[in-house]
Amino acid sequence: MSTEMLQKVQDNFSAAVGVAMVIVDPEGVPVTKPSGFSDFCRAVRARADWRERCFHCDAVGGRTALSTGSPSIYRCHCSLVDFAAPIIVRGEYLGAVICGQVKLTSDEEATGLIDLSNIFPIEGSWREHQPLLDEHHRINEVSYEKLRSAAYSLFYIASHIVEESYSRGVAQELYAKNLRLAEESKRRAELERLLREAELQALSYQVNPHFLFNVLNTIGRLALVENAQETENTVHAFADMMRYVLKKSGSQFVPLRMEVEHVRNYLHLLRLRVGDRFEFSLDVPDEFLDVLCPVMVLQPIVENCINYAIEPRESGGLIEISAYRDGVELIIDIVDNGDGISPERKQAVLRGEADRGGRKSIGIYNIDSRLRYYFGTDHGLEILSPFRQGRGTLVRMRFPLEFEPFDF
Repeated sequence: MSTEMLQKVQDNFSAAVGVAMVIVDPEGVPVTKPSGFSDFCRAVRARADWRERCFHCDAVGGRTALSTGSPSIYRCHCSLVDFAAPIIVRGEYLGAVICGQVKLTSDEEATGLIDLSNIFPIEGSWREHQPLLDEHHRINEVSYEKLRSAAYSLFYIASHIVEESYSRGVAQELYAKNLRLAEESKRRAELERLLREAELQALSYQVNPHFLFNVLNTIGRLALVENAQETENTVHAFADMMRYVLKKSGSQFVPLRMEVEHVRNYLHLLRLRVGDRFEFSLDVPDEFLDVLCPVMVLQPIVENCINYAIEPRESGGLIEISAYRDGVELIIDIVDNGDGISPERKQAVLRGEADRGGRKSIGIYNIDSRLRYYFGTDHGLEILSPFRQGRGTLVRMRFPLEFEPFDF
């Protein structure tokens, strides 16, 4: 609510009418700066114990007004007369407009006046201080009707301002919620599109026909030159890969052990094709194997390492995959020792605009977008390149060790 606007109205009204005014909360504590306060009242409120008495009187006056829904008149602990007008919005009591700190020309007209002047101990009273007594005598007298009119006028004005502020706040909140709903709908539509693309990629790009052809050739050659043990292992690895891809392409989350096993099979089959041109390591402690993770987030990144860091070189390639805890989150790092990538290409990859062989490479973009959707915009992929000794690339992902997959 605009206390600045209330302050301006209060200051101008106090100056025009010639009475002290302030707006207080339900406990009698001022929300606005006092307007038109006498030297006596400022001196009394400068002392903590007397100020608390002032707050109490204003709180009682405000709650009395709340019970009737209209201004109430009362005599404060310093024997000055105040009006309290309640501010109520949507049935909630927000505080009161306090108007007065005067003496009445006649108490006869002040029907319903509540006397709070004797509810506090006499000890330590302001009456023991002659300078305050002198200031008290100098306080002007005001007619009951003038004070009552001022209280009602400011009550209506303040209530209108507060009501308008409330309505404006509700409208702004509703607008913000509509924006959030529109953004959420857009993100959900994008996720559905990405999931559909992920399913297609699992059958076409991530496990492409060229790769399948090479695997089948390798199996055929092995069947001719050895006693079929290695062939059996190869077929099992290949079958496990296909089973994972075909059965899990519609899932959103799987245990990390399934992702790790899928990558292990993938790298095992790659080693059969390219020989000892690269080495790989999988350092994923057993304690993390049952942690749920988004499906198909490791293999596309590893395939990227193969395409850009391993394929271009004759030997010495290296891929390292490690998992570790960082507080309540699981960190997975995929590192290669290739030539690295430029900042421009890194941004293009994350935007899904990188080109390879005449077609868009959107695997990394897909993973980055899904991680951001599932766990928040601060959980996107991190790509550091060069990473080690001026070479190589690190791709890092992180997600909670514990979360509720049914929320997605």
